[in-house]
Amino acid sequence: MLERAEGPLALKDLGESAGLRGEPKLRSLEHRLKAMVRDGQLLRNRAREYCLTGHLDLVTGKVQAHRDGFGFLRRDDAGEDVYLSAREMRPVWDGDRVAVRVSPGQRGLEGHLVEILARAKARIVGQLRREGGIPYVLEEGDSRTEVLIARGELGGAKSGEMVEVEILEYPTQKSHAIGRVVKKIGRVSEPGVETDVAILAHGIPNEWPETVLASMRDIPSTVPEVDKQGREDLRELPLVTIDGADAKDFDDAVYCEPQGDGWRLLVAIADVSHYVEVGSALDSEARLRGTSVYFPDRVVPMLPEALSNGLCSLNPKVDRLCMVCEMLVARDGKVRRSRFFAGLMRSAARLTYTEAAAVLDGNRRAKHAELRSELGHLRDVYRAFAKARKRRGAIDFDLPQTKIELNPRGRIEAIHPLRRLVTHRIIEECMIAANVEAAKRIRSSRLPSLYRVHEGPDADRLDELALVFKTFGLKLPPAGKLAPLHLSRLLDKLHGKAEAELVETMLLRSMGKAHYQPKNVGHFGLALGAYAHFTSPIRRYPDLLVHRAIRWSLTQRSSKGFAFKLPQMQELGERCSDAERRADEAVWDVEEQFKCHYMSERVGERFDAIVSGVVPFGLFVRLPELTVDGLVHVSALPRDYYHRDPSGTTLSGERTGTSYRLSDKMAVRLAAVNLEERKIDFVPEESPGADPSRRRGRRRG
Repeated sequence: MLERAEGPLALKDLGESAGLRGEPKLRSLEHRLKAMVRDGQLLRNRAREYCLTGHLDLVTGKVQAHRDGFGFLRRDDAGEDVYLSAREMRPVWDGDRVAVRVSPGQRGLEGHLVEILARAKARIVGQLRREGGIPYVLEEGDSRTEVLIARGELGGAKSGEMVEVEILEYPTQKSHAIGRVVKKIGRVSEPGVETDVAILAHGIPNEWPETVLASMRDIPSTVPEVDKQGREDLRELPLVTIDGADAKDFDDAVYCEPQGDGWRLLVAIADVSHYVEVGSALDSEARLRGTSVYFPDRVVPMLPEALSNGLCSLNPKVDRLCMVCEMLVARDGKVRRSRFFAGLMRSAARLTYTEAAAVLDGNRRAKHAELRSELGHLRDVYRAFAKARKRRGAIDFDLPQTKIELNPRGRIEAIHPLRRLVTHRIIEECMIAANVEAAKRIRSSRLPSLYRVHEGPDADRLDELALVFKTFGLKLPPAGKLAPLHLSRLLDKLHGKAEAELVETMLLRSMGKAHYQPKNVGHFGLALGAYAHFTSPIRRYPDLLVHRAIRWSLTQRSSKGFAFKLPQMQELGERCSDAERRADEAVWDVEEQFKCHYMSERVGERFDAIVSGVVPFGLFVRLPELTVDGLVHVSALPRDYYHRDPSGTTLSGERTGTSYRLSDKMAVRLAAVNLEERKIDFVPEESPGADPSRRRGRRRG
């Protein structure tokens, strides 16, 4: 209608053109138009008329704010980012959707704000402060977002406390944002506040609606006999779960036995789809959460504990419903045949990775030593899978990981490096194999579902990576010819070398993040043509969707009557990908906060570090054993004028010729920790030219 109209149209005119009469129909039309405004398809002018943005020469997109005051517009049409000056940024915040008019400028394309289409934040979380007697809150992790607290709206909160604030008025070119305190969280020094803040700041749902709680009251503690009917009985097979020592929800169990010239491998997965009905209150909440979130001090589960740790969890010695992927695996590691079926199982044992590894090492006194033969078969099939993985060129990232240990008061006690045992690899390869077969199943059934896709590094990042690799004597093929096998071989060449971890990290950052979508484009990192997530439905909603598609395919020949359509699945893929990113960012925030607390008690101590980044104002360094990152400011280096080389890999002194290169080892001392900004400063252990009075408090650039 707007395409055919001579100009902008008001709601009433649009309704008449569409033949819509009556208040209810006009309200429905208005809701749809508002959604189109949020999406950037339409703009509502000052005369309250709707216009097509394409006819106004406007560009729409999402604001990405920079801490120095300026920002960029990430365009909806995937075009070149648009620079937004500090003046244009005054009324907007990070994540807001806006429409701008674009013109060429000194910084490339520059945007002039025309309309704010949708606000990203209705609430913020931060520390309550006072300046000149005026209370205000700076958002945690984004000091640009400042909200003044309205008179009488402190809610009893005191300066220094972390609070949640509801926005009453958004900022304009001439005025600050105004809000009111709706929740007191606590002081930063109190145990658990870091996680409370992250949950609220990232908008992670963590309270169960009454409708969900009511549905849980009818959940039995054991599997009813009627639910066991019509399933293949696997209770005589010694299926086992192998997980971390602190795991409480057991999604998967495995069993393997030799068969012919290969193996029969069973991967049994908790049958969550049996208990979570499509469209139920429980399903709606699981979809909203998207994933369980694992913080150092707690878990925010996707499903209530009665299911996640109880009836769905494959706990030992009790009957459980499961969905099973049975695979016949050849000696070359290829799955020759597979089938899916609904099963009934009883886990023979709950093993930890360490316990299972001890059994495989031949320790006769190890717990569950009687399962040595069964675990040996699993190791054999893993070795075959590993060889197949090597042949196809899957990228095997083996970056160091750490575990944060807390004391009974919830304070960080230690940071431990995690060893990757053979049992970790066994389970990983068995799960990958089942996920591949699940992807093949939903592809052949032509049902709308979600694939786990990974599109590999983009051309721009690859060019930057090639420049860095060149300094290490490594050569990358052109973007159009790059295959996972090339990268896998490069990592093999670096194995055991000092720069290996750094190169792996840079390579990982250069790649787009894997995500969920209904269109299969393969998985670059795993070098697979089709991949899905099937093995963790207790903690990931996409896995539950895959289970539903497979269950449907077991009894139906077509998609007619299936609960999901393609457009809906596209939206679910985006939601689940966003939920995963949200969880990763929240956990990272909390872990960084814990690490800063840990390091704050070690100021003055010496550490062995590796140069992980070179910037004009200094060196970023990493402590490999602790996975802690910090800055050595240029002012702490031996006195000189330092310059970064064109490749961005070396910082060199103009007078002395002293140089610092990516992956160089460096002895440092901890100089300062800023808990509020989560910044850690180091100085070289020996820097005779540096002025100690200038080492502390100097910030980045």
